[in-house]
Amino acid sequence: MPSSLIEVRREYTEAQEVALMDAVHDALVAAFKIPVEDRNVRVHTYRPHQMVHGTEPGVADSYTRVTIDCFSGRSLDAKRALYREVTQRLGELGVPPHNISILLRESPVENWAWDGQAACDRDLGFTVEV
Repeated sequence: MPSSLIEVRREYTEAQEVALMDAVHDALVAAFKIPVEDRNVRVHTYRPHQMVHGTEPGVADSYTRVTIDCFSGRSLDAKRALYREVTQRLGELGVPPHNISILLRESPVENWAWDGQAACDRDLGFTVEV
């Protein structure tokens, strides 16, 4: 049940935004073994002056910040795989690896809920310990 936010500082077409979201989601499926239908990804575009990254001219134009909130419990190897997958997939879309920042925030399963029910009381349909 990861929730992902992709923050960028340049305009993308609708198709490009969908490709960015697909890339991050597909990386989560590959690395964290979440179900394909477990999709919760957003893109937020900032005007360049609203999102500062570095000082080298032109480099910051493709700066991309990926924040993923998820349940605690993934192994360090799974996290490393996620970072590689996200970086590779975004790279295939033209985002240079040095302009990708990933923040993984974990919280206990009991801190998530939907339909008024705590996630720890539900059958998630997948295992968190990968």
